[in-house]
Amino acid sequence: MNTYARELGILKEKDANFTGADIRNGMTAVVSIKHPAPRFEGQTKTKLDNQDASKATAKVVGDEVVRYFDRNLEVLKSVLSCAEKAAKIRKTEEKAKTNMLTKQKYSFDSNGKLANCESRDASKCEIFIVEGDSAGGSAKTARNRNFQAILPIRGKILNVEKASIDKVLANAEIKTMINAFGCGFSEGYGNDFDITKLRYDKIVIMADADVDGAHISTLLLTLFYRFMPDLIYEGHVYIAMPPLYKAMPSRGEEEYLYDDKALERYRKTHKGNFTLQRYKGLGEMDAEQLWETTLNPETRILKRVEIEDARMASDVTEMLMGSDVPPRKAFIYEHAQDAELDI
Repeated sequence: MNTYARELGILKEKDANFTGADIRNGMTAVVSIKHPAPRFEGQTKTKLDNQDASKATAKVVGDEVVRYFDRNLEVLKSVLSCAEKAAKIRKTEEKAKTNMLTKQKYSFDSNGKLANCESRDASKCEIFIVEGDSAGGSAKTARNRNFQAILPIRGKILNVEKASIDKVLANAEIKTMINAFGCGFSEGYGNDFDITKLRYDKIVIMADADVDGAHISTLLLTLFYRFMPDLIYEGHVYIAMPPLYKAMPSRGEEEYLYDDKALERYRKTHKGNFTLQRYKGLGEMDAEQLWETTLNPETRILKRVEIEDARMASDVTEMLMGSDVPPRKAFIYEHAQDAELDI
Protein backbone atom coordinates (compact mmCIF):
# COMPACT_ATOMS: atom_id res chain seq x y z
CA MET A 1 0.00 0.00 0.00
CA ASN A 2 2.87 2.37 0.71
CA THR A 3 4.31 1.54 -2.72
CA TYR A 4 0.96 2.43 -4.30
CA ALA A 5 0.87 5.68 -2.28
CA ARG A 6 4.30 6.73 -3.54
CA GLU A 7 3.54 5.78 -7.14
CA LEU A 8 0.37 7.91 -7.00
CA GLY A 9 2.15 10.84 -5.35
CA ILE A 10 0.18 10.67 -2.09
CA LEU A 11 3.38 9.97 -0.16
CA LYS A 12 6.38 12.12 -1.05
CA GLU A 13 9.97 10.92 -0.86
CA LYS A 14 10.54 12.52 2.55
CA ASP A 15 7.24 11.24 4.02
CA ALA A 16 7.18 8.32 6.43
CA ASN A 17 5.21 5.25 5.43
CA PHE A 18 1.63 4.77 6.53
CA THR A 19 1.23 2.36 9.43
CA GLY A 20 -0.96 -0.73 9.19
CA ALA A 21 -3.52 0.98 11.43
CA ASP A 22 -3.58 4.00 9.10
CA ILE A 23 -4.33 1.83 6.09
CA ARG A 24 -6.92 -0.33 7.86
CA ASN A 25 -8.80 2.71 9.18
CA GLY A 26 -12.42 2.51 8.04
CA MET A 27 -11.96 -0.89 6.39
CA THR A 28 -13.77 -4.06 7.43
CA ALA A 29 -12.99 -7.59 6.26
CA VAL A 30 -14.67 -10.91 6.95
CA VAL A 31 -12.31 -13.88 6.62
CA SER A 32 -13.44 -17.45 7.22
CA ILE A 33 -10.88 -20.22 7.76
CA LYS A 34 -10.92 -23.81 8.96
CA HIS A 35 -8.13 -25.18 11.17
CA PRO A 36 -7.71 -28.71 12.57
CA ALA A 37 -6.27 -27.50 15.91
CA PRO A 38 -7.26 -23.89 16.62
CA ARG A 39 -5.66 -21.98 19.51
CA PHE A 40 -7.00 -18.70 20.86
CA GLU A 41 -5.60 -15.71 22.76
CA GLY A 42 -7.03 -14.29 26.01
CA GLN A 43 -10.01 -15.25 28.14
CA THR A 44 -12.63 -14.23 25.60
CA LYS A 45 -10.98 -16.22 22.79
CA THR A 46 -11.63 -13.53 20.20
CA LYS A 47 -8.32 -13.90 18.33
CA LEU A 48 -6.83 -16.97 16.66
CA ASP A 49 -3.24 -17.66 17.77
CA ASN A 50 -2.06 -20.23 15.19
CA GLN A 51 1.02 -18.86 13.38
CA ASP A 52 0.52 -21.09 10.34
CA ALA A 53 -3.02 -19.75 9.93
CA SER A 54 -1.78 -16.18 10.29
CA LYS A 55 0.86 -16.58 7.57
CA ALA A 56 -1.45 -18.38 5.16
CA THR A 57 -4.25 -15.87 5.65
CA ALA A 58 -1.90 -12.90 5.19
CA LYS A 59 -0.55 -14.42 1.95
CA VAL A 60 -3.95 -15.16 0.41
CA VAL A 61 -5.57 -11.89 1.50
CA GLY A 62 -2.53 -9.86 0.43
CA ASP A 63 -2.45 -11.39 -3.05
CA GLU A 64 -6.18 -10.87 -3.56
CA VAL A 65 -6.12 -7.28 -2.31
CA VAL A 66 -3.27 -6.41 -4.69
CA ARG A 67 -5.13 -8.02 -7.57
CA TYR A 68 -8.31 -6.10 -6.68
CA PHE A 69 -6.60 -2.71 -6.34
CA ASP A 70 -4.77 -3.19 -9.65
CA ARG A 71 -8.18 -3.41 -11.32
CA ASN A 72 -9.99 -0.76 -9.23
CA LEU A 73 -7.89 2.40 -9.12
CA GLU A 74 -10.63 4.67 -7.74
CA VAL A 75 -11.22 2.37 -4.78
CA LEU A 76 -7.47 2.30 -4.14
CA LYS A 77 -7.35 6.11 -4.16
CA SER A 78 -10.23 6.27 -1.66
CA VAL A 79 -8.48 3.85 0.70
CA LEU A 80 -5.21 5.79 0.48
CA SER A 81 -7.05 9.07 1.06
CA CYS A 82 -8.52 7.64 4.27
CA ALA A 83 -5.07 6.39 5.27
CA GLU A 84 -3.63 9.86 4.70
CA LYS A 85 -6.25 11.44 6.97
CA ALA A 86 -5.74 8.76 9.62
CA ALA A 87 -1.98 9.34 9.55
CA LYS A 88 -2.43 13.08 10.09
CA ILE A 89 -4.75 12.46 13.05
CA ARG A 90 -2.34 9.89 14.52
CA LYS A 91 0.63 12.24 14.26
CA THR A 92 -1.32 15.10 15.84
CA GLU A 93 -2.45 12.92 18.74
CA GLU A 94 1.01 11.43 19.28
CA LYS A 95 2.47 14.93 19.37
CA ALA A 96 -0.17 16.04 21.89
CA LYS A 97 0.57 13.03 24.06
CA THR A 98 4.33 13.59 23.92
CA ASN A 99 3.91 17.26 24.80
CA MET A 100 1.63 16.45 27.71
CA LEU A 101 3.93 13.80 29.17
CA THR A 102 6.95 16.06 28.71
CA LYS A 103 5.30 19.03 30.42
CA GLN A 104 4.18 17.12 33.46
CA LYS A 105 5.97 14.04 34.75
CA TYR A 106 3.64 12.06 36.95
CA SER A 107 4.90 11.04 40.37
CA PHE A 108 4.21 7.50 41.57
CA ASP A 109 2.00 8.69 44.42
CA SER A 110 -0.43 10.11 41.83
CA ASN A 111 -0.49 13.64 43.21
CA GLY A 112 -0.96 12.39 46.76
CA LYS A 113 -4.40 10.89 46.07
CA LEU A 114 -3.34 7.25 45.94
CA ALA A 115 -3.20 5.37 49.23
CA ASN A 116 -1.05 2.52 47.96
CA CYS A 117 -0.81 -0.96 49.44
CA GLU A 118 2.29 -2.44 51.05
CA SER A 119 2.62 -5.52 48.85
CA ARG A 120 4.43 -5.28 45.52
CA ASP A 121 3.10 -8.63 44.29
CA ALA A 122 0.73 -7.46 41.55
CA SER A 123 -1.07 -10.81 41.44
CA LYS A 124 -2.34 -10.24 45.00
CA CYS A 125 -2.97 -6.48 44.91
CA GLU A 126 -6.23 -4.60 44.35
CA ILE A 127 -6.96 -0.94 43.67
CA PHE A 128 -10.36 0.57 44.41
CA ILE A 129 -11.41 3.64 42.44
CA VAL A 130 -13.72 5.36 44.90
CA GLU A 131 -16.18 8.13 44.14
CA GLY A 132 -15.77 11.14 46.42
CA ASP A 133 -13.38 12.19 49.18
CA SER A 134 -15.78 11.15 51.95
CA ALA A 135 -16.09 7.55 50.81
CA GLY A 136 -12.41 7.59 49.90
CA GLY A 137 -11.49 8.52 53.46
CA SER A 138 -13.63 5.74 54.92
CA ALA A 139 -12.20 3.26 52.42
CA LYS A 140 -8.63 4.20 53.33
CA THR A 141 -9.43 3.51 56.98
CA ALA A 142 -11.33 0.30 56.28
CA ARG A 143 -9.01 -1.39 53.78
CA ASN A 144 -6.44 -4.07 54.33
CA ARG A 145 -3.27 -2.04 53.80
CA ASN A 146 -1.30 -5.12 52.88
CA PHE A 147 -2.94 -5.66 49.47
CA GLN A 148 -5.65 -3.01 48.96
CA ALA A 149 -4.95 0.43 47.47
CA ILE A 150 -7.51 3.26 47.42
CA LEU A 151 -7.71 5.94 44.73
CA PRO A 152 -10.43 8.57 45.32
CA ILE A 153 -11.69 10.48 42.30
CA ARG A 154 -13.64 13.70 42.48
CA GLY A 155 -16.97 13.71 40.67
CA LYS A 156 -17.53 12.52 37.12
CA ILE A 157 -14.47 12.08 34.93
CA LEU A 158 -14.27 13.27 31.33
CA ASN A 159 -16.41 11.45 28.75
CA VAL A 160 -13.55 10.26 26.54
CA GLU A 161 -15.92 9.21 23.75
CA LYS A 162 -16.51 12.90 22.98
CA ALA A 163 -13.04 14.28 23.80
CA SER A 164 -9.84 14.72 21.80
CA ILE A 165 -6.69 12.97 22.98
CA ASP A 166 -5.13 16.19 24.28
CA LYS A 167 -8.17 16.83 26.49
CA VAL A 168 -8.13 13.22 27.69
CA LEU A 169 -4.49 13.46 28.73
CA ALA A 170 -5.02 16.86 30.33
CA ASN A 171 -7.72 15.53 32.66
CA ALA A 172 -6.38 15.34 36.23
CA GLU A 173 -8.37 12.26 37.27
CA ILE A 174 -7.36 10.32 34.15
CA LYS A 175 -3.68 11.23 34.61
CA THR A 176 -3.90 10.01 38.19
CA MET A 177 -5.29 6.64 37.09
CA ILE A 178 -2.72 6.22 34.30
CA ASN A 179 0.07 6.76 36.77
CA ALA A 180 -1.43 4.56 39.48
CA PHE A 181 -1.99 1.56 37.19
CA GLY A 182 1.57 1.76 35.85
CA CYS A 183 0.88 0.05 32.51
CA GLY A 184 0.81 3.05 30.18
CA PHE A 185 -2.00 4.33 28.04
CA SER A 186 -3.68 3.17 24.86
CA GLU A 187 -2.22 0.89 22.26
CA GLY A 188 -3.62 3.24 19.63
CA TYR A 189 -1.57 6.30 20.63
CA GLY A 190 2.14 5.63 20.89
CA ASN A 191 1.95 1.88 21.59
CA ASP A 192 3.17 2.26 25.18
CA PHE A 193 0.41 0.26 26.89
CA ASP A 194 1.93 -2.85 28.47
CA ILE A 195 -0.42 -5.08 30.47
CA THR A 196 2.55 -6.89 32.05
CA LYS A 197 3.41 -3.69 33.96
CA LEU A 198 0.00 -3.46 35.64
CA ARG A 199 0.52 -3.02 39.39
CA TYR A 200 -2.80 -4.56 40.48
CA ASP A 201 -4.60 -7.77 39.63
CA LYS A 202 -8.00 -6.21 40.32
CA ILE A 203 -9.15 -2.70 39.41
CA VAL A 204 -12.42 -2.23 41.28
CA ILE A 205 -14.87 0.57 40.48
CA MET A 206 -16.57 1.50 43.75
CA ALA A 207 -19.41 3.97 43.15
CA ASP A 208 -22.71 4.72 44.87
CA ALA A 209 -25.64 2.41 44.13
CA ASP A 210 -27.68 5.14 42.41
CA VAL A 211 -28.01 6.86 39.02
CA ASP A 212 -25.00 9.13 39.57
CA GLY A 213 -22.90 6.18 40.65
CA ALA A 214 -23.93 4.22 37.56
CA HIS A 215 -22.99 7.20 35.38
CA ILE A 216 -19.55 7.42 36.96
CA SER A 217 -19.05 3.67 36.46
CA THR A 218 -20.04 4.04 32.80
CA LEU A 219 -17.59 6.89 32.26
CA LEU A 220 -14.78 4.83 33.79
CA LEU A 221 -15.67 1.78 31.70
CA THR A 222 -15.67 3.94 28.57
CA LEU A 223 -12.17 5.15 29.44
CA PHE A 224 -10.88 1.61 30.02
CA TYR A 225 -12.56 0.20 26.91
CA ARG A 226 -11.34 2.91 24.54
CA PHE A 227 -7.82 3.46 25.86
CA MET A 228 -6.89 0.44 28.03
CA PRO A 229 -8.99 -2.37 26.53
CA ASP A 230 -6.71 -5.19 27.67
CA LEU A 231 -7.61 -4.36 31.27
CA ILE A 232 -11.09 -5.64 30.43
CA TYR A 233 -10.12 -8.40 28.00
CA GLU A 234 -7.66 -9.87 30.52
CA GLY A 235 -10.25 -9.82 33.32
CA HIS A 236 -8.77 -7.12 35.59
CA VAL A 237 -11.77 -4.75 35.84
CA TYR A 238 -14.49 -5.26 38.46
CA ILE A 239 -17.48 -3.34 39.79
CA ALA A 240 -18.14 -3.40 43.53
CA MET A 241 -21.73 -4.01 44.60
CA PRO A 242 -22.40 -2.00 47.79
CA PRO A 243 -25.67 -2.73 49.61
CA LEU A 244 -28.76 -0.62 49.11
CA TYR A 245 -30.29 -1.37 52.52
CA LYS A 246 -29.45 -2.41 56.05
CA ALA A 247 -32.27 -4.32 57.73
CA MET A 248 -32.31 -4.39 61.55
CA PRO A 249 -34.92 -6.82 62.95
CA SER A 250 -36.36 -6.48 66.44
CA ARG A 251 -34.73 -9.81 67.19
CA GLY A 252 -31.78 -11.42 65.49
CA GLU A 253 -28.84 -10.12 63.52
CA GLU A 254 -28.93 -7.19 61.11
CA GLU A 255 -28.57 -7.97 57.42
CA TYR A 256 -27.35 -6.08 54.36
CA LEU A 257 -29.59 -6.18 51.27
CA TYR A 258 -28.07 -5.50 47.87
CA ASP A 259 -31.13 -4.89 45.70
CA ASP A 260 -34.91 -4.41 45.82
CA LYS A 261 -35.57 -8.09 45.16
CA ALA A 262 -33.59 -8.99 48.26
CA LEU A 263 -35.64 -6.44 50.20
CA GLU A 264 -38.91 -8.01 49.03
CA ARG A 265 -37.73 -11.45 50.11
CA TYR A 266 -36.71 -10.04 53.48
CA ARG A 267 -40.12 -8.38 53.96
CA LYS A 268 -41.90 -11.68 53.34
CA THR A 269 -39.85 -13.53 55.94
CA HIS A 270 -39.85 -10.82 58.64
CA LYS A 271 -43.44 -9.47 58.35
CA GLY A 272 -42.44 -5.84 58.92
CA ASN A 273 -40.82 -6.42 62.31
CA PHE A 274 -37.63 -4.62 61.38
CA THR A 275 -36.10 -1.19 60.87
CA LEU A 276 -34.76 -0.35 57.43
CA GLN A 277 -31.84 1.95 56.64
CA ARG A 278 -31.49 3.10 53.03
CA TYR A 279 -27.93 3.85 51.90
CA LYS A 280 -27.82 6.79 49.52
CA GLY A 281 -24.05 6.67 49.14
CA LEU A 282 -20.84 5.00 50.22
CA GLY A 283 -20.04 8.09 52.27
CA GLU A 284 -22.86 7.17 54.68
CA MET A 285 -21.05 4.01 55.77
CA ASP A 286 -18.44 4.02 58.48
CA ALA A 287 -15.17 2.16 57.98
CA GLU A 288 -16.40 -1.04 59.63
CA GLN A 289 -19.53 -1.20 57.45
CA LEU A 290 -17.55 -0.45 54.30
CA TRP A 291 -15.09 -3.24 55.06
CA GLU A 292 -17.81 -5.74 55.83
CA THR A 293 -19.97 -5.00 52.78
CA THR A 294 -17.64 -3.86 50.01
CA LEU A 295 -13.95 -4.46 50.77
CA ASN A 296 -13.72 -7.77 52.64
CA PRO A 297 -12.90 -10.54 50.11
CA GLU A 298 -14.82 -13.01 52.28
CA THR A 299 -18.15 -11.14 52.27
CA ARG A 300 -18.15 -8.63 49.39
CA ILE A 301 -19.80 -8.98 45.99
CA LEU A 302 -17.76 -8.08 42.90
CA LYS A 303 -18.88 -8.28 39.28
CA ARG A 304 -16.13 -8.82 36.72
CA VAL A 305 -16.53 -6.81 33.52
CA GLU A 306 -16.38 -9.02 30.42
CA ILE A 307 -16.90 -8.41 26.71
CA GLU A 308 -18.51 -11.19 24.69
CA ASP A 309 -19.10 -9.26 21.46
CA ALA A 310 -16.44 -6.62 20.74
CA ARG A 311 -18.31 -5.08 17.80
CA MET A 312 -21.53 -4.75 19.78
CA ALA A 313 -19.63 -3.31 22.76
CA SER A 314 -18.01 -0.70 20.53
CA ASP A 315 -21.31 0.23 18.86
CA VAL A 316 -23.17 0.54 22.17
CA THR A 317 -20.37 2.62 23.71
CA GLU A 318 -20.39 4.97 20.73
CA MET A 319 -24.19 5.24 20.77
CA LEU A 320 -24.56 5.93 24.50
CA MET A 321 -21.46 8.04 25.10
CA GLY A 322 -20.76 9.64 21.71
CA SER A 323 -21.77 13.03 20.32
CA ASP A 324 -24.42 11.75 17.89
CA VAL A 325 -27.73 12.38 19.69
CA PRO A 326 -30.48 10.84 17.45
CA PRO A 327 -29.40 7.16 17.88
CA ARG A 328 -29.18 7.64 21.65
CA LYS A 329 -32.62 9.25 21.78
CA ALA A 330 -34.10 6.39 19.74
CA PHE A 331 -32.52 3.85 22.09
CA ILE A 332 -33.93 5.63 25.14
CA TYR A 333 -37.43 5.76 23.64
CA GLU A 334 -37.28 2.07 22.76
CA HIS A 335 -36.01 0.88 26.14
CA ALA A 336 -37.51 3.46 28.53
CA GLN A 337 -39.92 0.90 29.99
CA ASP A 338 -37.02 -1.41 30.86
CA ALA A 339 -35.18 1.14 33.00
CA GLU A 340 -35.11 0.93 36.79
CA LEU A 341 -34.38 4.46 37.96
CA ASP A 342 -33.57 5.52 41.50
CA ILE A 343 -34.30 9.27 41.41
